[in-house]
Amino acid sequence: MKGRKLTAFCGFLTICMFFSLAACGGEDRGKLGENDPSEILVAYFSCTGNTEKVAGYIADVTGGAFYEITAQVPYTDADLDYNSDCRANREQNDDAARPLISGSVENMEKYSVVYLGYPIWWGEAPKIMYTFLETYDLSGKTIVPFCTSGSSGIGSSAENMHALAGGATWLAGKRFSASASKGDVENWVNGLKG
Repeated sequence: MKGRKLTAFCGFLTICMFFSLAACGGEDRGKLGENDPSEILVAYFSCTGNTEKVAGYIADVTGGAFYEITAQVPYTDADLDYNSDCRANREQNDDAARPLISGSVENMEKYSVVYLGYPIWWGEAPKIMYTFLETYDLSGKTIVPFCTSGSSGIGSSAENMHALAGGATWLAGKRFSASASKGDVENWVNGLKG
């Protein structure tokens, strides 16, 4: 008789421990890093390789798909000569500019989280990012902006793109320098909640 009571009591304790552990694990469910990797897209635009490097770190950390936003007419060094009347400057000064993109994301509907990377051009995201956002229906998705720059912060760049993806949830963005390490990026990704 005592053995049965002890067995029943141990069973009861096991069930209590199971539910206690499950409840503790639930506290971290809001972390983006726990999303199914097949639902994560890391989309980025990069002319010099800095944003591509950070995007690569994010894809490694999350296991997400890696997609480069490329201009139909590639940017040359002359197009990026900010001390002249270059193509990049003209586009940034034209509210209607929407550089064409080469290619497209296949099955965009399957992604629930989109990390969106870009360099900062004169304090803002390049206009090709506007083209990207206006191309897809991002309703119901979580968008996580990140950028690279030599000195400028993320500033209003993400806010200005927010209106182009109505119905999406935007998280606070992050600016990285060209010297950002994988550890820096991983710490940021692991701290995201959404």
